[in-house]
Amino acid sequence: MHHSVITRKGQTTIPKAIRTFLKLEPNDKLFYIVEDKKVVLKPLHGDILELRGSVSAKDQPTDFDKVLKITRKKVAKKLIEGH
Repeated sequence: MHHSVITRKGQTTIPKAIRTFLKLEPNDKLFYIVEDKKVVLKPLHGDILELRGSVSAKDQPTDFDKVLKITRKKVAKKLIEGH
């Protein structure tokens, strides 16, 4: 079983075996999914191009805050459904 220590700042190091298993690279994003009394880590691999088609384009000016919010919801839903 692998373990790590939480620092005073709430930081920890993911053990190398776990990073390798999840194929984590520096600057990868992790999602923390809380289920009952456990937490599941889901890596977010890839780039913004994987989200192509998530938000429809319009001829009107775009509200980028709204697009960002919608995209985050769709990414989270995709991760949870893939779990």
